[in-house]
Formats: sequence, structure tokens, C-alpha cells
Amino acid sequence: GQKLVFDDVSEFVQSALDGYQVCLFSYGQTGSGKTHTMQGSGNGGMRGIIPRAVEQILNQVQKMKEQRWKFNVTTSFLEIYNEELRDLLVSMNGDKKAKSEQAKLTIRREKSGKSYVSNLTKIEIDTAEFEEGMQGLKAVMASAARTRSVACTKMNSVSSRSHSVFMLHLSGMNEENGTTVQGALNLCDLAGSERLDRSGAGNNAQRLKETQSINKSLSCLGDVFTSLSNGSSHVPYRNSKLTYLLQDCLSGDGKALMFVNLSPTQASSNESLCSLRFAQRVNQVELGKATKHVQYRSGIGSR
Repeated sequence: GQKLVFDDVSEFVQSALDGYQVCLFSYGQTGSGKTHTMQGSGNGGMRGIIPRAVEQILNQVQKMKEQRWKFNVTTSFLEIYNEELRDLLVSMNGDKKAKSEQAKLTIRREKSGKSYVSNLTKIEIDTAEFEEGMQGLKAVMASAARTRSVACTKMNSVSSRSHSVFMLHLSGMNEENGTTVQGALNLCDLAGSERLDRSGAGNNAQRLKETQSINKSLSCLGDVFTSLSNGSSHVPYRNSKLTYLLQDCLSGDGKALMFVNLSPTQASSNESLCSLRFAQRVNQVELGKATKHVQYRSGIGSR
């Protein structure tokens, strides 16, 4: 179940705490269970990767206190809808000015080359008390669920009409030796690829536009993976907001892993084959050795 899935990726989650840029994708056709994989449901065994990842990080932060480590953990949650960035946590931001600038989210780059999204809400997760931290996450997930773009299609009654990216920003300092660490965990629930004849989206202008945007951005993601696997000198990260946003994780600086979700129905066999072929392409990609963002008192360490 969900625990077995998370056990397979728990080391990637730990890598974010160690100072790496980490990204996990869930990919597959609409209705194949991607959102369930990432978010799950309830507080029991059906919890998904996002709550389990935060649980692991909060538990590890508590243990690292004994070694004089102090961590600050903040989260952001956005969606990419028709190639437009939308802040899913804007309702949690008390700054009215920030709310009015919701449509002005843009991907920018720091002087160091690291990317960030301007005007994006950041919510601090309590690391001192585990239960308080998890309650904070629960509020974040509820706010995002109310805001994310979903619609009913013939294949999925609550079809995600956007890509969503849950971001966890980790900043730690060792109070004994002054070492600092900066890591990030990006958990991506990709909108499902669709065939118009099966989803019925072609009968509605808005659904049609959403489907075209989704399929185009997934195609751009495939182009990036193809360029990486071929060792091309130019990788088209800027061709979509999704790939440009996640460039840090895909460019060799970070670590990336992709889940492929398959529908068990015979009617979906063609889409399942397409998903498996895509997974085969991705499996041929070698990102190279990731960079560990750790700064020691005497300088910067990259391993």
C-alpha cells in the first residue's frame, strides 16, 4: 500500500534534509491515482507521500537537535494551470497586497542561478512540536484542495486540470560548528495525459483548452528528458513553466525520481503502454552527481 510506496522513496526525502534539491513526480493518465499517491486520504494507512515526507522530516529534525542542529521548514504549494502559475495557499496569507498579486507569480533566478517564484506564499511548519507541525500541514493541504483546479470528465469525476507542486524549503544550522545546509523537496502531482475521445473534454471549450495545455506541457517534459538522455548541449527547459520551474532538480544539480501510475482497466491499456514507454525514456536519463548545498564555516562544501 501507501507505506510500501513511501518506503521506496524515503531516502530521497532524507536527501532534501541533507542539502540536496530533490523532486518526485507522479506521472500517468487521468484517473490512474496520481493525486492519491501524493496526498492520500485521512490520517491512517492511506496517507500519501506528502504527509509521510513531512512526518519523516519533522521526526528527523527532532533527532538532529541532539547534535545541535536547528532547522527552519517552510512550505509553498502552487499549480500550473494553462501555463499560468497560481498560488494555492494565497488564502492563508494575511497580506492583502500579496493576494492582489496572485496572478503575477513569476519564475526568477537568483545571482547564484537558483530558481524561485516571486510573490509565492510561504507557510512556516512548526519543527519544535511534532503535532503542531502536522496540524500546520493539514491546514496547508486543506487550503490547497479548496483552491486547486479540478473538473468532472468521463474518465475522472475529480480530474486535476493542472500540475501541482508541493514545495518544502529546508534551512538548517549547526549551532556548535556553524555549518549551514539548504535543501528543497518538490513533490509534483502532474495532471494526467488525456485522449479527447475518452475524456469527453472536447465537448467543452474550457476543458479542451485545459487538455491541450496539459498534453503540451507533458510533451515538453518528455522533450527535456529526451535531450538529457541524448546528452544534448541545449535542453529546452524554458519551453514550459513546469520544466523551467524544476530546472534545478533536472539539470544535474539535484535528484529526481518519477512514479508511473497505471490504470488497471483493459480500456486503458493503450494509455498504459504509452505511460510505460515514457517511463522507459525517463529511465535512460542520467542526471549526474547531485550537488550538496552545505556551507562550512571555512567555505562551501559540494559533494
